[in-house]
Amino acid sequence: MEMDWIWGLVGGMLIGCGGAVYLLGNGRIMGASGILGGLIDGTGRNSWLERMAFLAGVMILPLVLWPLYAVEIDTHITSNVTVIIAAGLLVGIGTRIANGCTSGHGVCGISRLSLRGVVATVFYILAGGLTLALLRHVWGLI
Repeated sequence: MEMDWIWGLVGGMLIGCGGAVYLLGNGRIMGASGILGGLIDGTGRNSWLERMAFLAGVMILPLVLWPLYAVEIDTHITSNVTVIIAAGLLVGIGTRIANGCTSGHGVCGISRLSLRGVVATVFYILAGGLTLALLRHVWGLI
């Protein structure tokens, strides 16, 4: 029996713990897109160090843990650079329009029974499914 599901469970638990620590530590909802967006558009200048520490932790922790576990990483990501760039831009624009992303609306919003978080999560899951269906089955890009 494959044990890939355990890594999803561990990752989900770590994201939930991170959201709880962030909320308890500074009284704000953890949203990765908002944290990154504040650095890019300059609205997060007063919490620059906190934002950089959060993003550094998100990027560095997997590199630190990787040698401890003999896990083969299979991301199923496309090798089409144009698709990757377009997807990144669309996700970034979508999270700014929705005023949040998976961590803010999906993890922290739903766990706090926020109607806005539930509605945003439903719509971005539907949009993601529709986009995947179009790109894979209609246009054959991925």
